[in-house]
Amino acid sequence: MQTTILGIETSCDETSVAVIRDGTLLSNVISTQIVHEQFGGVVPELASRAHQKLIVPVVNEAMDNAGVRKEDLNAVAVAVGPGLMGSLLVGVNFGKAFAYGLDIPFIAVNHMEAHIYSNFIDEPVPLFPFINLTVSGGHTQIVLLKDEFDYTIVGETKDDAAGEAFDKVAKMLNLGYPGGPQIDKYAKNGNPQAIKFPKPYGTENDFDFSFSGIKTSVLYYLRDNHLRNVQISEQQLANICASFQSTVVEVLVQKSIRAAKYYGVKDIAIAGGVSANSLLRKEMKGATQEHGLRLFIPKFEYCTDNGAMIAEVGYRKYQRSLFSPMNVTATANLGL
Repeated sequence: MQTTILGIETSCDETSVAVIRDGTLLSNVISTQIVHEQFGGVVPELASRAHQKLIVPVVNEAMDNAGVRKEDLNAVAVAVGPGLMGSLLVGVNFGKAFAYGLDIPFIAVNHMEAHIYSNFIDEPVPLFPFINLTVSGGHTQIVLLKDEFDYTIVGETKDDAAGEAFDKVAKMLNLGYPGGPQIDKYAKNGNPQAIKFPKPYGTENDFDFSFSGIKTSVLYYLRDNHLRNVQISEQQLANICASFQSTVVEVLVQKSIRAAKYYGVKDIAIAGGVSANSLLRKEMKGATQEHGLRLFIPKFEYCTDNGAMIAEVGYRKYQRSLFSPMNVTATANLGL
């Protein structure tokens, strides 16, 4: 008998719905809200309103693209947190109502575990146990997965997330939102050794991070060199971006490799929006090869928030009958 799962993701500013059947992705529709660009960041109230408008047409499009009917679904999986409360509530309430109306199981999915399982949507996949580096706008974590759904956070940021630091530095440089791709673009033409920024260690001998210091250092560099609120030359801009990005990436890679060595695993996976960064991919590939490790990185479409990763977790939980009660609700600060 076939197993068909509908996955819904509305944790921030992407309304995304996917359909997985027997472990194979049939559709993955992502509607990104462009209204936030003019504000330099996501406006929670606008995000939740946009989800309300988009949720039904995006669900219909995903099911049409997959060639499935409501009656074909075996369960509805939904991201319940962490994320923006208003945005999460749209997906959670719709998902519960949809599942209840069809008399099929509702499966609550942690947004952070879904990022990890984005590495399982396509072959090849990492083998347990493995280390996963999740780097996004809201989180930076090194997670040890001993087995399926067996997580141990071995390192995380003590303040800002890596993606948040990218966005805030981009805002200082007037590069627009989202800032990560812009910094990545400008950095390609810059000298990564031009400016010495402090490395974002939590402390040097553990697996934690701290990105507030390097963000502040960029601010001080602009101030001390009279580069705030003025037109910065293309080369200066490129050098700042390259120096900032290389410093962040160096520590992300270094600590991930150390964690893999410490826990004796052979596979490292990366997930989250910052996993799309070209330098992180390049440096992590080189480091894993140097140390005899295997690297797994999702396709670009699975790096940012997407319904496919929710459906993937939903399918795996369905196989274990890990269903959720209808009184489960959205939790903005949900832990892994």
